[in-house]
Amino acid sequence: MAAQTAGGFDVNGTKTLVDYLVEIKALDQARAEQIKNAEIQTGKSQEDIIIGQNLVSEDDLVRARAAFYNVSYVDLGATPANPVALSVVPQSVAEKFRVYPFFADQTKKELELAMANPLDLAAIEFIEQRTGYHIKPRAASPALIDEHIAKNYSSTLSQEVTEALKEVAPERAQVGTLEVGTERTGLIRQEKISEIVTHILDYAMKARASDVHIEPLERGTRVRYRIDGILQEKLTIPRELHDSLVSRIKILSNMKIDEKRIPQDGRFNFKKEGQEVDLRVSTLPTSWGEKVVMRLLKKSGGVPDLPDLGLRGRALKHLEDAILRPHGIITICGPTGSGKTTTLYSLIQRLNTPKVNIMTLEDPIEYRIQGVNQVQVNPAAGLTFASGLRSFLRQDPNIILVGEIRDEETASLAVQASLTGHLVLSTLHTNNASGALPRLMDMKAEPFLLASSMTAIVGQRVLRRIDDKTKEPYDPDSKVLEDMKRVLGNLWPQGETKLYRGKPTPENNNSGYLGRVAIFEVLPITEKVGRLILERASAGEIEKTAVEEGMVSMKQDGYLKALEGVTSLEEVLRVAQE
Repeated sequence: MAAQTAGGFDVNGTKTLVDYLVEIKALDQARAEQIKNAEIQTGKSQEDIIIGQNLVSEDDLVRARAAFYNVSYVDLGATPANPVALSVVPQSVAEKFRVYPFFADQTKKELELAMANPLDLAAIEFIEQRTGYHIKPRAASPALIDEHIAKNYSSTLSQEVTEALKEVAPERAQVGTLEVGTERTGLIRQEKISEIVTHILDYAMKARASDVHIEPLERGTRVRYRIDGILQEKLTIPRELHDSLVSRIKILSNMKIDEKRIPQDGRFNFKKEGQEVDLRVSTLPTSWGEKVVMRLLKKSGGVPDLPDLGLRGRALKHLEDAILRPHGIITICGPTGSGKTTTLYSLIQRLNTPKVNIMTLEDPIEYRIQGVNQVQVNPAAGLTFASGLRSFLRQDPNIILVGEIRDEETASLAVQASLTGHLVLSTLHTNNASGALPRLMDMKAEPFLLASSMTAIVGQRVLRRIDDKTKEPYDPDSKVLEDMKRVLGNLWPQGETKLYRGKPTPENNNSGYLGRVAIFEVLPITEKVGRLILERASAGEIEKTAVEEGMVSMKQDGYLKALEGVTSLEEVLRVAQE
């Protein structure tokens, strides 16, 4: 570590604390000179002057102080809970010395410790004697240290996994040069691994996660949750437990435990406190071991109605008109994870009556709907989208849902089905609604058939909804407002305009967001658009005509929702920026 300072200067050189603050752009050069002059005039240290005048944020001060004293800095905001490290340092010790253990290497007996004062040698020595670990001090924000101690020592996920881990480490019996666990330990270990899997899934349900990623890394296994569409790292588990964890999940999913060279797929159910989820599990061999991704599909809660998804106004009316027609094709477009399947299910739910025969061909079936004939694609058995669709036409359907139009054969059959009096619903991987028509033509669909069979195309994205409990308005930058005015044109609302953001709280996962909402554009196939299809017009020309005829684009819908306080401007730009 660097030597202590004299008068704010490093005794080994001329760089001072404010110089480091200038380096990280927390202060400008003029203000830095003022602080140096004040230090000479008042005799106070630079740090006291900065704190007294509240010139920089606590985090910036900690970063600069870390660089000044040559100590590594750790951003606890981006650091997941590590149950092994938490089990090494008791909560009382962490609170007393204002330290937070975030990584432990049990083999080397090393512990990385975030400290409010990383130069506190007495605290380091005490914790080394208490734990038997060599301490590697790291500078961190005192406020974040307090928050992590309060949250992660009491958090059900890290606390329960920490408790389970205390009993997992096998008592080892030495046999020559080999180490083997005792039979009794094996049973305890199996039971505790099962407990850890239960805690991981239980937390996923409580946090409303859509996916759980269990990923092997060089120094451990990290557990990440996709909450409201964003991956968040919540936990790290010791490297040596990874294989046991994966084996437990494979057993639950009816996969081959000993097959680690190829990807596998499976599924199982998980029930907790009256709630049940269906888990779709996928394993993949990576350089550090097998990665597991579990997709959570709720069995209860029902399918949301179209307005609940975020459809409203003219877009909703166009879509409702399209589904009332007895034949034609309605296509939902967007990238993976943009909520296309949910919108399809909402449409099916709206159309589902005893008077119609609805048949769906899906890969996989995500929600089971009462009264609908749902078929799972099985290419290994010869049941593909194309072969299934051909069979459907002999089953007297009124409405057909095809999970995705992937190839020429499926596209051709979908068009033929719509022309013979069926309503066909499907999805396409295109960026917007107007891109669907050129894509279908690329799949050899004839323009004159598309012009008469297509009824509506929906483009969509999913973004996070601001947490209503912590929502607060703010005045945006004038440049931002000008861009919004330009994009919205005559849709710009009259009167005062405000944008909104949510305050991060533990209830909303420190994000300021809670739940999700979709933004849409609905392109009805009008006479003008039909003529453009016959002329094989580009996506840009089709979109221009649709906007002239009154289509609200996805970005416009997003901006309107931002002005209403449903979501934030940052979210709209994250998902809808061309």
